[in-house]
Amino acid sequence: MTRLLFSALFLFTCGFASKSVADTEYLIVSGGPAVRQFEDLRRPGEQHDRWWGNFIRTARVRMQEIQRTAAPGTHITWLVYRDAYVRRGASEHQPLTQNVESVPKAYPFVKLVWFRSTDELIHYINHGASGRGGMKISGFEYFGHSNKYSFMFDYSSEVYATSTAWLHEHDLRKLSRWAFTSKAYCQSWGCHTAESFSKAWKRATGTFMVGAQGKTDYSDMHLRDWHVGLSPGSRWVNR
Repeated sequence: MTRLLFSALFLFTCGFASKSVADTEYLIVSGGPAVRQFEDLRRPGEQHDRWWGNFIRTARVRMQEIQRTAAPGTHITWLVYRDAYVRRGASEHQPLTQNVESVPKAYPFVKLVWFRSTDELIHYINHGASGRGGMKISGFEYFGHSNKYSFMFDYSSEVYATSTAWLHEHDLRKLSRWAFTSKAYCQSWGCHTAESFSKAWKRATGTFMVGAQGKTDYSDMHLRDWHVGLSPGSRWVNR
């Protein structure tokens, strides 16, 4: 009897200890670049998507940082808006979707999930790939085009200077705040997010979002170890 009680207590204690490091999911979202022919219509000083990989390389570097510093049990999922890379790849005759898919092959801790619509992204945030179960989101970061009201996944990809796929702040009411941990870290690396979107995000999810007051800067990132910068006069704000 004593041995049975000890075994039961041991199993209970080990089970409780294993739960002390809860599995969580850290989401990185990459929007897509403009197609080259639309960028060529802009004046040289206004062109910002000359390189197709702005929102890919920065996301990859950030995921490496997260993998090194996140708590044990953190799963990194990378959601990428596919159609923009299909269009840009066709215009440049490059296999860009294959280039994106090479990232998780080189960094197996990354799980790549393509999405093609706002509804697909919202569903993943709320439920994960097949029902997240008890696993919550401990982080969310966005790399891509944005304005003060929206993440724009395909800005100048299908229509010049316009987006046809976006996450507007009015869409945030569809998010489940129960999908996030109470201290989830959220940041947008797009332009103008702190001017309105961040507040709507906080109302919808209960978590603060760091965003830019003003524009972000994806130029000359090789001089900043592939980190996103801020344009003159801009600043990061946590709201």
